[in-house]
Formats: sequence, C-alpha cells, structure tokens
Amino acid sequence: MNQTVIVAGVGMIAFAKPGAHEPYPVMAATATRLALEDAGLGYADVQQAYVGFVYGDSTAGQRALYEVGMTGIPIINVNNNCSTGSTALYLARQAVQSGAAECVLALGFEHMSPGALGAVFQDRPSPFDRFDEATDELVGNGQVPLALRYFGGAGLAHMKEFGTSLNTFAKIRAKASRHAAHNPLALFRKEVTEADVMNAPMMWEGVMTRLMACPPTCGAAAAIVCSEAYAARKGLNASVRIRAQAMTTDGPATFGERDMREVVGFSMAREAARQVYEAAGVGPQDVDVVELHDCFAHNELISYEALGLCERGGAEGFVVDGDNTYGGRVVTNPSGGLLSKGHPLGATGLAQCTELVQQLRGAAGQRQVPGARLGLQHNLGLGGACVVTLYERA
Repeated sequence: MNQTVIVAGVGMIAFAKPGAHEPYPVMAATATRLALEDAGLGYADVQQAYVGFVYGDSTAGQRALYEVGMTGIPIINVNNNCSTGSTALYLARQAVQSGAAECVLALGFEHMSPGALGAVFQDRPSPFDRFDEATDELVGNGQVPLALRYFGGAGLAHMKEFGTSLNTFAKIRAKASRHAAHNPLALFRKEVTEADVMNAPMMWEGVMTRLMACPPTCGAAAAIVCSEAYAARKGLNASVRIRAQAMTTDGPATFGERDMREVVGFSMAREAARQVYEAAGVGPQDVDVVELHDCFAHNELISYEALGLCERGGAEGFVVDGDNTYGGRVVTNPSGGLLSKGHPLGATGLAQCTELVQQLRGAAGQRQVPGARLGLQHNLGLGGACVVTLYERA
C-alpha cells in the first residue's frame, strides 16, 4: 500500500533554557495535547506513537505519554542524536503510508543540561570515536569543545576553499534573529546585528563567535499524521501532506574525503535531498520555504549547498544577496532556526515540522512566507543520520 500521508495536527511549547522549564513529562504531554487539539482528535484516536529524546532513560516516551492517556497502544522510543525528532516523524509516516496504521503520533522532547554537549557513558566506546579521530586529524585545536570543532571545522573548510568571510556567518545569525523576533515560541527573540555577532566573545579565533552557536535548550513538539482517507472520514484538516521523505546515514565520503564538511554530513544531506526531489518530481528551485539544521551558522551555510539551494561554492553570494530571507530566492528558517528558536535535540525535527505546516496553512502570522506551497525540512544528527522531508499544500 502507498497511502497519502497528511499532517493533521502540530503542536509545540515555547523553548526554554535548562532549568527554566517544566519536567519532561509535562512538556511532552502539553505538546501532544496541542497537536491533538490542532487536529481535532482525542488521544484514543491515536493508534501508534513514536517518541524521540536523546538524554533520557529507556521508556521515557511511555512516561511522557501516560500523562495524556494509557490506551495500550505501541509506544516506540527513538534516539538518533539531533535528528531524533524527524526520525520519529519518519517512522510515523512509514506506518501510515504502508497502511500499518491510520493515525499516528510523532513526539519529541528534551531536558538538557547547561553547557557543551558531552558523553554520558564513559565505560564504553563512543559512537563518535571515528568522528573525533577525523576531527583531531583535520583541525586539531583540542582546547575547543568538540561540537564547535566539528561544525567550525566544516565552516573553516569552506572558508579555505572559497574565501568565505567570517562576516557571512554573522549575517546568517543576524538573519535568524530577525526571523525569531516574530516567533513567540523562540528562546531568543532579541534582534542582533552582524556587528553584534562579530563582537561577541570569540570561541575559536577567526572561525566562530559565541552567537554563531545554538544554545542548549529544553522543550517539546509533536505532530499527528494520518492517511488521506482517515482525514476525509473524520473531517480533518488535510491541507498539508508529506510529498516525499528520505533518511540517509553516513557513506564512504564521511571519512574518506578527509573534509570536515563531509564529517558533519554534507553528502548525507545531499543524498537525502536528491532522493526527495526525485521522488517528488521537483527541484530545489521549486521550494518556497526551508527549515534547515542550523546548529551553527556554519552548518546553515554548507547546508544551502548540500540541499541544492545554491551551487557549490555559491553559499556566500546566496547570503550576501539576501536570497535566504524574505524577498529573496527562498526563505530559510522563518522560525528563527536552532540559532534563535533553540535546539532541544529530540524536539527539533518536530518543531521544524510545526513551523512548515503553519507556513503552508498560511497561519504563520508575521513570519508568513507569501504563497508558500512547498516546504523543505532538513534535520541532521551526527553519528549519523539525516532526514529530509518535503511538505506540500493541497
């Protein structure tokens, strides 16, 4: 079977700094109830649930959803690093598209700690050991936290090959703040200028300032997906569907190309995007709005090229010409992105979904992209996994 998959409901809570949030079961239950309310359904209508989180104990998904109801449905816990939320959505979409279920919940939440990300388990091999070895070899600079070295190193590779200016990354961060100023659910809503970003404390000399990195964040987001037939039978809003979706993991290029852009998933993202464009019969030039994985301003820039929004080496011109914002070629991260909205790892992919569904419904308020018909989502997790999803307004 190959059912058309509708996104019938979305919901998210305002993202918050660690320590300024409710316990994870409360955050997750609130986002779930918002998605159910948006869909016009009750929890009893949900036949399966896929629940994503990175930092939490096994069956935390059950603990979260038991706050909403205990109906005995399958609840599958999902952990795929920063692409966890979109991986939960990928599984939910598969269940509906295959005909295994008619109405499925995808939920993501995260309770994070302050400061840089670090390993939880110290008594076993790290899933990042090969990534760390490649990073040590390619960029060194062991005084800088690894996440910064991964993505700062990718940006540095672009700077070295194409002469990209540090100011260009600052422009990306300033753009994110302008977009987030109109998003009541974003963590940071204060506008910052390019000069503000450049004058922020330098975290890696000549490569990254503090404002070019997303903050640790806590929050939750959810989506209800269902078949087109189910939506018609229940009288649900069927105005947004998933046109195509692909998930990829690392290939030989990740370590074989000896390029930090590959270490952080350039080819993984490019292949997922290629599969989506091919399946949908469209190209990047047809996309109106994009929510992409800007965990660092550097990753937003290289993702423009990976997703085909501009040619290889053309990302700096894409930014300088304003093609990444309102009035340009394609609006990227109207939500403010991870840089301003925040990045609660398990929730990020479903927060991106929420933004794009609102955009395609024409319900994004001051953030609305005029006439948006196709929305592209890119969610990346190192280790690695990348999910690219294309949404379409019916």
